[in-house]
Amino acid sequence: MSEIKTQPTDADVSAFLEAATPQRRRDDGLALAEIFGDVTGAEPVLWGPSMVGYGSYRYVSPSDPKRQGDWPKTGFSPRKAQLSLYGLKDLPEGAALLPQLGSYTEGAGCVYVKKLDDVDLDALRRLIAIAWGRGDDPVPGS
Repeated sequence: MSEIKTQPTDADVSAFLEAATPQRRRDDGLALAEIFGDVTGAEPVLWGPSMVGYGSYRYVSPSDPKRQGDWPKTGFSPRKAQLSLYGLKDLPEGAALLPQLGSYTEGAGCVYVKKLDDVDLDALRRLIAIAWGRGDDPVPGS
């Protein structure tokens, strides 16, 4: 069974966020940490070198059930070019609410926003709450 490469670490999330550049990314990252923490009630964990994750669930790839592992229920990364938000569109309820978020683009597994000022924070909080409610993926054939 193949495991996902991105794993939780013991790295200091606050230090990671304080080191984000440029300044806007740092400010938005710190604000996101507060929002995600308020909604989930969970402590953040740095997954890999750059993903701030909250909670976890057991992931099973729909295309290859042998590919599975643990993954954050929701999270973000204050990347230099834009903010990456994870888990917001994974569930049908989140995907349906996503257009209310504001100005964003989508990647395969995440939502990108240029700056936090571009999004509706109430919609973001609802999207985080939906993602937080996610359970483990079912294993096909079991």
